[in-house]
Amino acid sequence: MKHRIVVLGAGYAGAYAAGNLARRLSPADTEITVVNAAPDFVERMRLHQLAGGRDLAVRSLADVFAGTGVRLRLGRVTGIDPERRTVTVTTGEDAGDTGTLRAVGDARTDELAYDTLLYALGSTAAHHGVPGAAEHAFDVAGRSSALRLRERLAALGAGGTVLVVGEGLTGIETATELAESRPDLTVALAARGELGAWLSPKARLHLRRAFDRLGITVHEHTDVQAVEPTRAVTAGGTPLPADVIVWSAGFAAHPLAAAAGLEVAESGRILVDRTMRSVSHPDVYAAGDSVHAIGDNGLPLPMSCASAGFTTMQATGAIIARLTGGEVPTTELKYHGNHISLGRRDAIFQMVDEAVRSKSWYLGGRTAARLKAGVLVGAGWSIAHPTSGLPKRRRRLTAERTPARTGQRVAS
Repeated sequence: MKHRIVVLGAGYAGAYAAGNLARRLSPADTEITVVNAAPDFVERMRLHQLAGGRDLAVRSLADVFAGTGVRLRLGRVTGIDPERRTVTVTTGEDAGDTGTLRAVGDARTDELAYDTLLYALGSTAAHHGVPGAAEHAFDVAGRSSALRLRERLAALGAGGTVLVVGEGLTGIETATELAESRPDLTVALAARGELGAWLSPKARLHLRRAFDRLGITVHEHTDVQAVEPTRAVTAGGTPLPADVIVWSAGFAAHPLAAAAGLEVAESGRILVDRTMRSVSHPDVYAAGDSVHAIGDNGLPLPMSCASAGFTTMQATGAIIARLTGGEVPTTELKYHGNHISLGRRDAIFQMVDEAVRSKSWYLGGRTAARLKAGVLVGAGWSIAHPTSGLPKRRRRLTAERTPARTGQRVAS
């Protein structure tokens, strides 16, 4: 009987993990299934570009996994039973990016059994309970929400106003992309603190000059406490009028893991050991934004593409080693820096130390922009070629790792 590996999510973490597992494990012993709600791979790091009007190449997941042996199951994960080792998958409906169901056909719910589960469902926009944020603001946390923002901006005539809420990496990249791609609009950003406060002094100066060059107004020390259709309202009651409000105030883990009984952190992210294995359920691993992983510096890794890469390599390495009787590898879990796009021809690469404090050195301008473009291309290429470098002989499972079947095989 084959060992059933189920990967939940086909973002950067899930898609790479599935390809890595297929590349290194023998198909004679393993059956790898990826569950994803959308049929295409989403380049989340470029969704602000999509919202700004740039056309991005669409990669079908069916094409990505063609010839790899990976089975693609399109559907929305609606439940996990870690005791029975099953996943509930619903098809025939669309949850979009906000979780609001919309029927698109005859809904069908099936259960998919697993022996090893890799949870990589990522994150969504965090509204932090701010009234009106979910109802009236746009975001770039998912492809469909970025397309909604793109459509709204396309309908906005010259002189229209856009307010981006949030001074993190996503907020900065969104504000600069929109200002550069639509110079006929007035773009502003609301920051709870000082713009780029975490950057080194020279990088902070570079960031401010980029905002000045693009004509972006910055409202510093501004805490948005409510969102209405045409304005945001600050904690002091000051209105910030805008035709379009873009919410970029962080990301939140999906509540599915906590609902399933997996042990999670306060953030809802899955608590794991050093190998990305759930501390409460040893058949479950987690990677990407879904995992609360402690880095080599003793601090939780931030939600980021870089963290997704590290945690995915560690999780897949541990799964492979434990199934084949090898030694579990130790992947470096170190956050090296922030790479921030400032439109298409400018960027900042800020190195950080072990405590994630900005070093004095930074790289900016066109060179940093070319470096960021290379990172985006490389990430996309690794997903599009999931079994590149496939070894002639893949590793077989040890006999004791071939699971004895208990209970019925459920629909898949």
